[in-house]
Amino acid sequence: MNEPLDQKHTENELDSAQIDLNPNYHNKTTKLTLLGRATILLISGLLVFFFTPPGRKWVSKLPILSTLQTSQEATAQDSEPITILTVDTIKANSVNSYQVERTYTGTIIPRRSSSLGFERGGKLLSLTVDQGDPVPVGTPLAFLDTKNLKAKQQELLAERKQVNALLKELQAGSRTETIAAAKSTVKSLHSQLKLAQTKSKRRQELYTSGAISREQFDEATTDVNTLQARLNEAQSKLDELQRGTRPEKIEAQQALLQKLDAKLATLEIELEQSILKAPFSGRIANRLVDEGTVVSTGQSILTLVSDKALEAHIGVPVNSARQIPLGSNQQLQIGTRTYQAKVLSTLPQLDSATRTLTVVLGLNRSAAREVRAGQVVRLKLTETIANSGYWLPTTALVKGVRGLWSCYVLGKSENVAANSKKIFPVEQRDVEVLHTKSDRVFVRGTLKNTDQVIVNGNHRIITGQLVRPIETGNFSRP
Repeated sequence: MNEPLDQKHTENELDSAQIDLNPNYHNKTTKLTLLGRATILLISGLLVFFFTPPGRKWVSKLPILSTLQTSQEATAQDSEPITILTVDTIKANSVNSYQVERTYTGTIIPRRSSSLGFERGGKLLSLTVDQGDPVPVGTPLAFLDTKNLKAKQQELLAERKQVNALLKELQAGSRTETIAAAKSTVKSLHSQLKLAQTKSKRRQELYTSGAISREQFDEATTDVNTLQARLNEAQSKLDELQRGTRPEKIEAQQALLQKLDAKLATLEIELEQSILKAPFSGRIANRLVDEGTVVSTGQSILTLVSDKALEAHIGVPVNSARQIPLGSNQQLQIGTRTYQAKVLSTLPQLDSATRTLTVVLGLNRSAAREVRAGQVVRLKLTETIANSGYWLPTTALVKGVRGLWSCYVLGKSENVAANSKKIFPVEQRDVEVLHTKSDRVFVRGTLKNTDQVIVNGNHRIITGQLVRPIETGNFSRP
C-alpha cells in the first residue's frame, strides 16, 4: 500500500517542477492579475460618479433606472404611515420654583382644663354635679364637713368678747368712786402722819430730858416713817387713777384683739375653702371620688373642661412655622369639615419627641359647639421651594437604568419627500423627579426650554426612531 502513495507524491513533485520551469505560465498569471485590478478601479469610479449630483441626474434619465426609482418612491410613500408613528408633544417651559402642599396633624385641646380639689383636707360631705353636667362660673360643686371649724369659730368669738370688754375698761379709765376712795385714803394717812410727827417731837423732848428710853423714842420715829411711806403709796395710786390707764396697756389689749380677729378671718377662709366652686364655665369631664371620702389637701375631686374655647395644637417644622404669622386665619380640617382658626401663638420651645414647634390656633365659638377635645386636626400649608426645573405629565416619563427616569424629545427635523410633513428622530433626556402632584411631575435634568417632549406612546418608541408630531402645546403650570 505504500507504493501508490509514494508514486502519487512523486508525480506532484514533477508537475510543480515543470510549472516552475515554464516561463509562459508566469506571464499569463501576471496579465490576469492586472486585468482584475483594472476592473475593480472602473467599478469604483462608476459608483463614485453615480453618487455625485451629475451622476444622479444622468442616472435619473435612464428609462430603466427612472422607472425603478419611481417604483421605490411609491413603495416608500405607501409604507410611510405604517413605519412612522404620530405622537403628541408639549413644549418644556422652565420655572424657577414650585409649590408643595404639606399636611400637619395636631390635636384639639380645651383652652382651660382644671383638676379641681379642696385647699384643705376633710371629709367630703356632698357633691352637687356629675360627669357631663354643664356648670356656670361660681357654681358650688362639692362640700366638706365643717363641724370642727364652726366649733372653733364659736370659741374664738367668745374669747374676742372678753378681750374687747377689758379693752373698753382700759380705755374708759377708773371710776369716780374709786378715785374718791383713793383720795380719802390719802387724806386719812396724811392726818395720821401729822399725829405721828407730833408724837415723835414730844418723845424727842422726853428722851432729851431722860424721861423715856431710847427705844420709846425710836418707836415714835418709826411710826412717822411708816405712815409717810403709806401716804406716798396712796398718793401714787390716786395720781394713777386720776391720769387714767397707761397707753401701753391699751395698745397691748388692742393687739390681742387684732390677733383674735386674724384667727377668725383665717377660720372664715377655711370655711369658704370647704366649698368647691367652678372657676370658669364648662362641663364636668371626670368625677373622681364620692361622698364620705376623706380627701387630702389638693387631691383631685373633679375635672372641669371649658367647652366654649377650644384650641388646636399643631406641630410644624421650624421653617414652615415662619409661614404662619401671628393673628392670621388658617383653614383647619377636622373630620370631614373645614373650620376657620386664628393663630394665637407659637410656643418658643421645640417638642422633645417630634422636634417641631407647636402652633396654637383658636377656634371660634360656633366651631366649639361641634368639635370635641381630643379630635385630630389637620393644617395644610403651601410651601414654595426655589428650584429650577420643568413640569411634565407623568405619561411623559420612561423608566431608565438603576431606578432613574428619562423622557423622549424631538430631535432635528427631517424630510423624506418634497410633499411630506416634517418628521423628527427621537432623542432621550435623563431627568430627576423632584416632586409629584396628581398626574404631574416636576423634574430637572438635561431638558432644554426649546425641547418638544413626547407625552404619549413612549412604550412604542426607541431612541433614533422617526416620529411625526400631530399637536404641539405648552404644559400649564399646576
